[in-house]
Amino acid sequence: MSHRAQSAPVTALRRHDVASAARIVVKVGSSSISGANSGQIAPLVDALAAAHGRGAEIVLVSSGAIATGMPYLQLDERPTDLATQQAAASVGQNLLIFRYQDSLDRYDIIAGQVLLTAGDLENPSHRGNAHRAMDRLLGLRILPIVNENDTVATHEIRFGDNDRLAAMVATLIHADLLVLLSDVDALYTRAPHLPGAERIDHVVHGDPMLGVELSGSRSGVGTGGADTKVSAARIAAAAGTAVLLTSTGLVAEALRGDLVGTWFAPALP
Repeated sequence: MSHRAQSAPVTALRRHDVASAARIVVKVGSSSISGANSGQIAPLVDALAAAHGRGAEIVLVSSGAIATGMPYLQLDERPTDLATQQAAASVGQNLLIFRYQDSLDRYDIIAGQVLLTAGDLENPSHRGNAHRAMDRLLGLRILPIVNENDTVATHEIRFGDNDRLAAMVATLIHADLLVLLSDVDALYTRAPHLPGAERIDHVVHGDPMLGVELSGSRSGVGTGGADTKVSAARIAAAAGTAVLLTSTGLVAEALRGDLVGTWFAPALP
């Protein structure tokens, strides 16, 4: 069983020490692993398995239940009503976990499904139960796959996006590193397709990021964008967890410690 301290990481993780991070949360969005991009699950699992193989404890926060279920409900775009979202999530979550486990079988790694609502992490009793379950799974070398429990969540008590969920999970389990994946290789001063956009390599803790224009999701299947990722990065960094924002295609390099993406330095302990 894992015996991690019940507080923020003792020392703040530095960028050049990423390869030695002991506990890592990786978040992947719907657009990266569903539809035409469902083939990205295998290389994502390759990267997670490599980190797991060197002894790191890995948690994957994966969106995609609704997007995965949509074709089976003959839906061409993400539903807007709650009941249909719940139905799509119910179908899609099962298929999504199967696809991950099918890929993880190549490495003899077992996944554990963890579905949470915002209320679970706001209620002290439920939060404690979630922490104990996650800690035990990691101690048993299981790879938890976390998603919002869309089937029972309501509009009023949703996380809003899985970037925020990932930040809260990283805080819950006192992760050393949170890796937020998207279809963009790093954070830019404005949408990267716009003229004058400049890549941001490093964000110090507490930086107000004045002059940075943040945009929402444009994928049509997800709910997050640069704005939600920065907000999530601030939550995790304030709790002492370092954050790396990069693209799903660069996840292997990110977990190896290569200088990719945008680094959000954590608050000092």
